[in-house]
Amino acid sequence: MRAVIQRVKKSSVAVDGKIIGEIGQGFNLLLGIKEDDTEADMDYIINKAIHLRIFEDENGKMNQSLLDIDGELLVISQFTLYGDCRKGRRPSFIRSGPVDIAEKKYHLFTKKISEQSVKKVAFGQFQADMEVEIINDGPVTILLDSEKEF
Repeated sequence: MRAVIQRVKKSSVAVDGKIIGEIGQGFNLLLGIKEDDTEADMDYIINKAIHLRIFEDENGKMNQSLLDIDGELLVISQFTLYGDCRKGRRPSFIRSGPVDIAEKKYHLFTKKISEQSVKKVAFGQFQADMEVEIINDGPVTILLDSEKEF
């Protein structure tokens, strides 16, 4: 399981021109799922994400987590996080999970992350063509991989 975390001042996601999720200060979590991802992979990403100290404290140091600042979270599925561009010019998405399996895992992920002590959690729509608006803060972007490939 992979995640790209972007620290934001605010963000929203729309489908067919209608906003389906929006947050204030916090971060976007773009989520990539593989067929063999387990609940342990989900737990790793969730724990790491909500406890990452990427928000500034009173001294201007990145020393506070999403929970510390009472921040909000927008989760968006993004199968392209497993795009492999090492060979040729067209990405291969072989490592992305099949849609039916990935959708079940995405919904389990959303359930699990909703049970955390995050002030507000909003979501995109699985397999939809989404428009995401982001006001980056920093910018700060962090990559997570449950297999610790990077």
